[in-house]
Amino acid sequence: MKIYHVPCLEDNYSYLIVDESTKEAAAVDPVEPEKVLEASNSLGLTIKFVLTTHHHWDHTGGNEKIKELVPGIKVYGGSIDNVKGCTNALENGDKVHLGADINILALHTPCHTKGHISYYVTGKEDEDPAVFTGDTLFIAGCGKFFEGTAEQMYQSLSVTLGSLPKPTRVYCGHEYSVKNLQFALTVEPDNLRILEKLTWAQNQRQTGQPTIPSTIGDELESNPFMRVDLPAIQEKMGFNSPVEALEN
Repeated sequence: MKIYHVPCLEDNYSYLIVDESTKEAAAVDPVEPEKVLEASNSLGLTIKFVLTTHHHWDHTGGNEKIKELVPGIKVYGGSIDNVKGCTNALENGDKVHLGADINILALHTPCHTKGHISYYVTGKEDEDPAVFTGDTLFIAGCGKFFEGTAEQMYQSLSVTLGSLPKPTRVYCGHEYSVKNLQFALTVEPDNLRILEKLTWAQNQRQTGQPTIPSTIGDELESNPFMRVDLPAIQEKMGFNSPVEALEN
């Protein structure tokens, strides 16, 4: 399994998930389909379907166009989210297969939108899995609570995503890492992992490189929104429960 970044718009990422033995690919949130297809063609890939994380225009805006450019392509999206151009609606726990070795599990991770889906992707046994979290989980951050509650975000981050294997690579929808890590450092100024990652992220951006992926294990060490179970974080926020800390 290989994963390629395709930078789009100002700070979005689309991704190509590739089954290496068949050269078949899935496109995650291809908001600028021409860019995604150019990347795919340069790599000799065939895009079989689209995985849409949620209904916001900067993630679904290319769905209709890619259907024109790739006749017959399937577009997957959450059943609750009314995804533009969707041909195949997914429920929590549904599975999609790509090529010979890749399995994709739909995880309902609501709050940013009611029907937000994160995609947990596994390849061969010796490969680390990956999860495409859209605007639910960012590197050192989380999405705005547009259509849900703090309780839902807690479940999405700490229960659904937080229970994935720690080596799972995290691919999110936006390049927000530097600002998120700067905020994280104000919450935990003594957390050396955050300081190390901030320095690294700043260097990455200065050279035009992405700060993504992270891993679930890394986020559990450095993302304050995934650390709200810790009494020290709750105390810092002035509350004594993880959901209250997230809410504020």
